[in-house]
Amino acid sequence: MNSQYDVIIVGAGPAGIFTAYELIKNKPELKILMLEKGPDIYKRKCPKHTNGGTCVHCNPCNITTGWAGAGAFSDGKLSLSHEVGGTISDYIGVETANEMIKYADDIYLEFGADPEVHGEIISSAMRGIQKKSIEANLRLVHCPVRHLGTEKTQTLYKSLYKHIIEKGVKVLFRSPATDFIFENSSVKGVVVKEKNVFAKNVVVAVGREGSDWLLKKCEKHQIKTEVGVVDIGVRLECRNEIMQEINDNFYEAKLIHYTKTFDDKVRTFCSNPGGFVSSEYYDNNLAVVNGHSYKVIKSNNTNFALLVSQKFTEPFNSPLEFGKHVADMANMLTQHKILVQRFGDLVRGRRTTPERLFRNNIIPTLKDAVPGDLSLVLPYRIMTDIIEMIQALDKVSPGLASDETLLYGVEVKFYSNKIKVNNGFRTDTIKNLFVGGDGAGITRGLMQASVNGVLMAREILKVDNA
Repeated sequence: MNSQYDVIIVGAGPAGIFTAYELIKNKPELKILMLEKGPDIYKRKCPKHTNGGTCVHCNPCNITTGWAGAGAFSDGKLSLSHEVGGTISDYIGVETANEMIKYADDIYLEFGADPEVHGEIISSAMRGIQKKSIEANLRLVHCPVRHLGTEKTQTLYKSLYKHIIEKGVKVLFRSPATDFIFENSSVKGVVVKEKNVFAKNVVVAVGREGSDWLLKKCEKHQIKTEVGVVDIGVRLECRNEIMQEINDNFYEAKLIHYTKTFDDKVRTFCSNPGGFVSSEYYDNNLAVVNGHSYKVIKSNNTNFALLVSQKFTEPFNSPLEFGKHVADMANMLTQHKILVQRFGDLVRGRRTTPERLFRNNIIPTLKDAVPGDLSLVLPYRIMTDIIEMIQALDKVSPGLASDETLLYGVEVKFYSNKIKVNNGFRTDTIKNLFVGGDGAGITRGLMQASVNGVLMAREILKVDNA
């Protein structure tokens, strides 16, 4: 491994990949090194898919780490609106954000994304859903979606991997950065496998899986942060018939509700028509729930997240630890598996038993989920918010508040404290250190993370050419 590069990119998720893509597109002579904690895309296989549904606790998790990050095992939805998936527009404005989403979307199309866009044209049926949403005190965000599908997502990112390495970018897997090298308030490189590797510019795009590591490094090196939003909730699973109108017209409807009891924001997130509920593991074998859907293989169920957004004030400064604490409570009850409860049991204050689950019309797609009681895990405020959200959604999609609707817990989005950066995503205190993506608390999805990567690359090119 060389010891001197022009750019080091820490993390090979969408933000890191698109940083590398944009750099080599505009300046192919650059020497670029990408460091990734997990395996390459060809070795990313979850044993759970081939051994009857039992997690063997890979370290690091093959679902959350490796080339393309957690996005490689997501259902691959590209949200084509600045309002969904992050706060990029806060840095560059709405008009530029939409232009950048179009630019990144064209790259995805070039590498094999499905040309079909769901929900782009407002139909009379969609207007009817909008009307019902307003009547239920729900805000329906218009967000066209390009759906890749889990298997197609991996194929696309393999193509991007081949393109990037053919252009001369060096990618090292199973090679997490352990620290930064600083000199006179400037970044000079990183430490990897106990060796110092130097570069003029360092980009940190570690994703949610690396957010805890990033926060600790910020604290150690006095990089400024601010307390971010904590998103905690459940993943709901129902029969496709219940969500058919929304699925057929939007594929994924982004719905926001402000609850009557606490006036908290609750939103739907990552809907998977005909999809599958899944589990993913973070450091210390912490299990949280997620979901995905394939392009070809379909189930009889639809699943989506219901997330309660909490913005805390001083003296609270540990959103990651708060989220992990709630998830750990669920893990204690299930021996590090995902807990599942029927909605009817939750509102009645009773635990779901295997017997009640067995007689359900809705068959769980996460086979090793453990029946239990979410009220022993979720804070009262969050649980109340979720119940009120489901009751509101039932007015748009009747049947969602059925006794048999399944709730899996917990779903936590591990955003770091938000790193303070300028409009070019450079840190306020350290020169030539760029921070972006989900792990920095700036983005929350594939598209805006990809856009963030392009923007960081352009800022590096602008500074280098100045």
